[in-house]
Amino acid sequence: MSPERRRHMIVRAALPLVAEYGAAVTTSQIARAAGIGEATIFRAFTDKDELLDACVVEALRPDHALAQLAAIPLDQPLAARLTEAADTLQAHTARIGTVLGALHASGRRRSRDRHAVPPPEEADGARPADRGDSATQTVEALAELFDPERDSLRLPPERLATIFLHLMLSSARRPLGGPQVSNDDLVDVFVHGALI
Repeated sequence: MSPERRRHMIVRAALPLVAEYGAAVTTSQIARAAGIGEATIFRAFTDKDELLDACVVEALRPDHALAQLAAIPLDQPLAARLTEAADTLQAHTARIGTVLGALHASGRRRSRDRHAVPPPEEADGARPADRGDSATQTVEALAELFDPERDSLRLPPERLATIFLHLMLSSARRPLGGPQVSNDDLVDVFVHGALI
């Protein structure tokens, strides 16, 4: 197994444990979950902090969400497509929140030097996309969902996709004590407006 593949496998095994235990997770727990010896972790990562940094990078990656958006059937009504997209984006932001929240709650505020550890390479040697690339890819994937109705849209699909993404990201920040708004309601108002 190449060093990049080994790092990727360890991060995948560690991520659910980091989400559960935060920075309190032990390398022994991670080794057991990965089915490897604990020393293998330290051949792949300098220390536990570097492994936790790699877990944060993995949690932030949009690949899984982009694949789910691409799999939404375009022959469904627009509202159904957007509701599936909203569910996908909500799950992605929840995953990020769970991992970062667990790390924060366990006392880890930031890596010692955010730029000291480069993001891990993928198993195929490719670097993960940066934050701007992730947003661009997400908007492109959402624009595809609008494209079948291109002729009847008030704005171009790319613009609507950007607005929809902003709406979904802001809906993740529920006001303290405020009521939860369903994705069905958000999509209904987005597609049909507030007026009868």
